[in-house]
Amino acid sequence: MDRLLDRIDSPRDLKRLAPEQLPALCQELREEIVATCARNGGHLGSSLGAVELIVALHYVYDSPHDRLVFDVGHQAYAHKLLTGRRERFRTIRTAGGLAGFPERAESEHDAFGVGHSATAISAALGLAEGSRLLGQRPRKVVALVGDGAMTGGLAFEGLNQAGWLRRDLLVVLNDNEMSISPNVGALSRWFTQKLTSRDVEEWRRAVKDILGHLPRGDQAIGAVRRALDAAKALVSPGILFEALGFDYVGPVDGHDVQGLVEVFRQVSRCARPVLVHAATVKGKGYPPAESDRATGGHALSFFDVATGKPLSKKPPAKACTDLFAEALCEAMERDQRVVAITAAMLEGTGLIQAKRRFPERTYDVGIAEQHAVTFAAGLACEGLRPVVAIYSTFLQRAYDQVIHDVALQGLPVTFALDRGGLVGADGKTHQGAFDLSFLRCVPNLVVMAPSDENELRHMLATALAHDGPAALRFPRGAAQGVPLDALPRPLALGKARVVLDGGPGLEVAILAAGTTLAPALAAAEALAAEGVATAVVDARFVKPLDEELFCALASACGRVVTVEESALAGGFGSACLEAFERRGLLSKLAVRRLGLPDEFVTHGDAPRQRAELGLDAAGIARAARELLGARPEAAAGGRRQYG
Repeated sequence: MDRLLDRIDSPRDLKRLAPEQLPALCQELREEIVATCARNGGHLGSSLGAVELIVALHYVYDSPHDRLVFDVGHQAYAHKLLTGRRERFRTIRTAGGLAGFPERAESEHDAFGVGHSATAISAALGLAEGSRLLGQRPRKVVALVGDGAMTGGLAFEGLNQAGWLRRDLLVVLNDNEMSISPNVGALSRWFTQKLTSRDVEEWRRAVKDILGHLPRGDQAIGAVRRALDAAKALVSPGILFEALGFDYVGPVDGHDVQGLVEVFRQVSRCARPVLVHAATVKGKGYPPAESDRATGGHALSFFDVATGKPLSKKPPAKACTDLFAEALCEAMERDQRVVAITAAMLEGTGLIQAKRRFPERTYDVGIAEQHAVTFAAGLACEGLRPVVAIYSTFLQRAYDQVIHDVALQGLPVTFALDRGGLVGADGKTHQGAFDLSFLRCVPNLVVMAPSDENELRHMLATALAHDGPAALRFPRGAAQGVPLDALPRPLALGKARVVLDGGPGLEVAILAAGTTLAPALAAAEALAAEGVATAVVDARFVKPLDEELFCALASACGRVVTVEESALAGGFGSACLEAFERRGLLSKLAVRRLGLPDEFVTHGDAPRQRAELGLDAAGIARAARELLGARPEAAAGGRRQYG
């Protein structure tokens, strides 16, 4: 069957279609997106909801000369299909395939690389202003922004400057009333007001027609106009953007592709800031996603296209996220001072459990990580024990608040960092690679990395009992299934645990942070089979470090391997080197640090990436053998041979 989509290798090909063909193309795009997400996983709902917007924008504007900037990029799948990546689209989010988000190195049509929210308006304004300053041929710049992003302060910082500069900029607000979690806050409530600017204008015209036939009609019309303007200020979202210097258009139907083409053609004639407010449905055109009111089919993966149901019949193992949430709810039950905070990620961080059980002590602040942290600091000042549950990669957005508002004041705020380490298909923008490094250097802050779910529970208890700020980071995905102690208990601050002592004749010590403990133990088992006496330590604390234990083991054997699923620069291994240097041991030791390299790790299969980076059992054992000076054949021969 000949598809319209198969004729399109660039936006130029799209423009050859007649407007009446565009609805059929939108349907084909949806079918391709659903089929690919069913096999690869991905951000299904948001991409389905933005199909008509993206088709209309590419139909009217001239990418790559005109710049199209996405916010987050969850919704960009149709954009990839229309910009020369159709034949590779089914590789999306797989190793060596297309990235799940717009990426400048991937296509000239990706004007700005994205993955975190609320960036598009600032970036688009920079592109517009940069083009002007360089005297380039005039171009249009468009920012496609989800309504969830409008809860982020950065979006309003961009709007504020754009309205002040009065540059030629189009902001398209994709309003589906939902980000990953349902949107919250006063702004979201304002967007959903039923009396829209279109209603106001229609009523204004009707009243004007009537009053125009009455005596003193002009005066009456003036009075009605003033009254309507006052009413519009109270109920229409347009007044906010108009106050910021934007011409406001909408709300318009975000799924009427031919209507959108006309709207964008009209606003393309403007040379000033314009905001088009488009009402859409997340998951549009695919009933399982449309009916998923929890997330709008945000990230369905490996599902049956006909039903939307997961393909795996085996019940999934309990995730670390869920076990953390259960432990937090238990803590909230025991202690009324404990409150939970997240930034538009109730489902993603597991706090939906806390919201159901403790609605008055669970806060979703929207996509506003900076506010979440400083809000927690304020709560802590009043004697509460706030827990900020947030993805590792998103805490980067609130780094100043962690330092200035929490740590500097020594406030008892707990940071529970989900998705620490490699996250797989989401790739560069979502890897939890930097938390140990950027947190370890902050004074007053305790930094922990649990090796399993039982340790996670104990570390949450440790953080809540600590009279100061603390952070614990844990991985994405299924927990290890270890037995759980009946009651979590606070751990001795800064004390590691020796899991394997190596016995007499110790030759190498493996110091493992977090979930690298399991492969470290497997490596030690392989080394033991070769006659290598190996100690394995669960560091537990990255800060404060168990300096006494680590230096004693290092002095005893002279060879140390440190392992972390985090950036090597400034991380756990660096902390160990600093400790050895303070004790004057460095000149006497052979140390090998294993971790994430000084680069952005791209998307792919996380277990395979760990193997490639030497973070699996084989890689750890190999590093130990290299320290011992073994020849390569020692690994296969079963006996140590030293060079």
